[in-house]
Amino acid sequence: MELTSEDSLRLNVLLANKPQAIRIDESSMTLFGLSERGESRIILNPNCRDDLYLRMVRELLSGHVQGSPGGYPVYLKRWSRMGQTRDDNLEQLLLLGEPEAVVAFTCAKGITDELARRAWWISQDPDNARRMLDNPQIVDGSMGPELARFLLDYLPFETESMVIIESLRLILQPGLISEEEKVSLWKRCQRKPTYYLGFLAALPDDLPVESVPGSMTGHEKAALLSLSEQGNPFAAQLLRIHSSPGQGFISTVLKVMEKPANQDVVATLLDVVRGYLQSLRPTGDPDLTLEELEAEADGLCSDAFVACRDAVSRRETEIRSLYLLSGLGYGIVRPVLSNTDAIGSLMRRKLAPVSERLKQLLQRFQGG
Repeated sequence: MELTSEDSLRLNVLLANKPQAIRIDESSMTLFGLSERGESRIILNPNCRDDLYLRMVRELLSGHVQGSPGGYPVYLKRWSRMGQTRDDNLEQLLLLGEPEAVVAFTCAKGITDELARRAWWISQDPDNARRMLDNPQIVDGSMGPELARFLLDYLPFETESMVIIESLRLILQPGLISEEEKVSLWKRCQRKPTYYLGFLAALPDDLPVESVPGSMTGHEKAALLSLSEQGNPFAAQLLRIHSSPGQGFISTVLKVMEKPANQDVVATLLDVVRGYLQSLRPTGDPDLTLEELEAEADGLCSDAFVACRDAVSRRETEIRSLYLLSGLGYGIVRPVLSNTDAIGSLMRRKLAPVSERLKQLLQRFQGG
């Protein structure tokens, strides 16, 4: 079985003119080509089942572009989605008419702003937008705001908590949306508390909320500032969390804790708090239970801790609490959630003992 002579001729002419990108609308059996002169189209005339004919079309494209008639190896999906695609063949991926090839492209590290524009012409898909906005080169280019705008407009249609959080984290990167749009998104948090978590992940020190700094004496501030300038992480984090942005961070975390929707939200919130305090625990998630973290904090005696405690002795409990919070992760909820898929109110009831203890620790930093 071969392509019709008319389709074969038109496809070869298209390829001879060096297109920048190719996409196929399978529902209408139409192939589109993008070039410097604009967009062209070929209405295919299949002489067999559509799926078989499209396979032959893609084999022709692959044979011309890559010298291999087998088409894009979709079985390499896991490899390509891990960003392992070679940067030297990225342009070729946009000429195969294969959706999975575009996915592989968006996962690659070496994509440029111009190539992102071509990929977006092929497939305006929210997953592709998210993958490209995770690339600093795209965020800093002209495509960054366009992709962010698409995700912003698509946000009301997203239903999965983790997808919403990730979209917000990407949209809220500097320079992608206006301050007015940011404030508008923040107002939506009241109806959709999961949005708060997106803000916490993206803007922990720049949340659009007015908060009063914690009360700290001039002597304490001076002592902590001196230690912070010497590289003491406890002093730096204590100053940070008692600042106006820090108080906003704490109050927003507590809002998310009021009614987390599912286990993914809980786990992500714990990761966000740990990330906020990562300078206290550079090795990352210790994967400990709450009881183990409390015992660890009670026994803390590092040089940095001792120096900070001696400088502001009445803040010792806060300093130990900061270290405990820097170790939050799934380990503190595993004893409760590992054998259940509970969500909503049932999950919150099961988590109540852990949640209440965490709230007490966080509230310790509010006000005073």
